[in-house]
Amino acid sequence: MSLIVAGSIGIDNIITPQEKQEGLLGGSVSYAALAASVFCKPVHLCGVVGHDFPKAHLDMLAARGIELDSLERSSGESFTWTGEYFEDMNTRTTHKVGINVLEHWKPKLSAQAAAAKIAVLANMSPDNQIQTLEQCKGAEFIAADTMDLWINIANERLHDMLQRIDLLVINEGEAKEFAQTTNLVEAGRRLQAKGPRYVVVKRGEHGSFLFGVGPQEFFSCSAYPLSSVFDPTGAGDSFLGGMMGWLAASGKSKPKFADLKTSVAYGSVTASFTCEAFSTQRLERVTSEDVERRLVELRGYTAFAG
Repeated sequence: MSLIVAGSIGIDNIITPQEKQEGLLGGSVSYAALAASVFCKPVHLCGVVGHDFPKAHLDMLAARGIELDSLERSSGESFTWTGEYFEDMNTRTTHKVGINVLEHWKPKLSAQAAAAKIAVLANMSPDNQIQTLEQCKGAEFIAADTMDLWINIANERLHDMLQRIDLLVINEGEAKEFAQTTNLVEAGRRLQAKGPRYVVVKRGEHGSFLFGVGPQEFFSCSAYPLSSVFDPTGAGDSFLGGMMGWLAASGKSKPKFADLKTSVAYGSVTASFTCEAFSTQRLERVTSEDVERRLVELRGYTAFAG
């Protein structure tokens, strides 16, 4: 089963306490599509790049079974992000953002991408998300991510988008901000009331919460424990891509709550690889067998008797 992943793709310049690297592959769709490709192929990628985008990045994506039939090439400059992480790796500063080709971009899906049964709207403007889902004629399950920027500057359009999706994935701080509560469980339920049937709240190194229909449909999943984090950029996007890639590979275009519980675990484990190197460098080499080994370990870490 194929899936479509739409979002930002660009060039990252990242500084960590250990090292600095420039010209890295970045953007929400890059991580999400790569994570999904661990499990299923083809993955259709929808985004836009400029004339300065490194060909090596596109070659790598294609080699991983990612179809670039919905990737627009523009004569402008690519989206860029420059950021710095500090000692605890949970705190970062954005030094520079170049919106560039994203400013006036409108997603255009190929016929094959539009026919995909699972659609992933990775982090991008709600307008771009709506423009994408309006073309997803074959989609039976639609998942979306968002962030505080869109909560603050595009709140109305974000609410419109939420009415059209099945699953919202959002991080802890943004969930509380968007739902206007400090209680995370209450935040999840309030977000469901905005439209999506299911909500996943990402909690970083503390795992994630999955909210289903009714109070009994709740699942808490641990994160895979890492002894060190090299670069956490894109971990949340990899989580979403891993979730949806596993669902597509399992033929679950109309997942039940039990299916989503399993997909959350796969997403969590897949995201753990992303943190082990700069950019997508570790994720590019991950296999489904690698994920299965860590999933076995995660089960052992969280199982108990009694």
